[in-house]
Amino acid sequence: MRDVTATALDRIADALDRLAPPPAPAPSFAEADAYAWHTAPDRLVPVPRVARVDLELLVGIDRARDTLLANTLQFARGHAANNALLWGARGMGKSSLVKAVHAEALAQDLPLVLVEIARDDLDSVGQLLALLGASDRRFLLFADDLSFSHDNGQYKSLKAVLDGGLAGRPENVVLYATSNRRHLMPRDMIENERSTAIHPAEAVEEKVSLSDRFGLWLGFHPCGQDEYLAMIRGYCAAYGLDIAPDALRAEAIEWQATRGARSGRVAWQFFTDLAGRHGLTV
Repeated sequence: MRDVTATALDRIADALDRLAPPPAPAPSFAEADAYAWHTAPDRLVPVPRVARVDLELLVGIDRARDTLLANTLQFARGHAANNALLWGARGMGKSSLVKAVHAEALAQDLPLVLVEIARDDLDSVGQLLALLGASDRRFLLFADDLSFSHDNGQYKSLKAVLDGGLAGRPENVVLYATSNRRHLMPRDMIENERSTAIHPAEAVEEKVSLSDRFGLWLGFHPCGQDEYLAMIRGYCAAYGLDIAPDALRAEAIEWQATRGARSGRVAWQFFTDLAGRHGLTV
């Protein structure tokens, strides 16, 4: 009878382990320079090759580029640095800039580790910070494309990363986040809070105070035609694509007209098509 009971308990324990597997052991951080955070179980997965654009190819965002690069390098050197919120127009290089400044730190022999966390996994950020804080490496925690709805409580988890909570953010971690919205939530949601809350000012303050906790706010705005064309010329020069200036200009303008927008992303999509038609791999 005792053996039967023990066997049953072992089977129950195995089933529970499959439903809620234990966290994976912390990596040595020697496998790669970048990692992605996953949950169920909690683990850091190495990213052998980060998809990024060289820093010099990011045109039209000079002030944001210089500010974020300086902040990143001083952090990688062990000095104080601010969390940064990169907000604004879609496709203008917010995510690309974060990955590019990380590459620049590595190029200067500064062992900075990039760790990406998805918005849906922010509830587990406390476990991630505990893991990173136990390491002697320095980490750039990257949260891409953040936005929160009225019933989304994950912004409270993010507040603890920025400067809340008893333990606070580990000194070897800095957070860079990107968003299309300056306050990380829709304007109509903020207005709705003002119109329906018993104490409107307090309700709005609770929501917008999240973005206030970033030390750096870097705005990205839609580019003009000259900047758009400069981006494309930069890509052509970097990849050795020789094409007549007038033909390049005409094709690029036609491409953006069909898209109904100009941005760094549209410029890259046009160049990808152009390079493919000329037999180049990018």
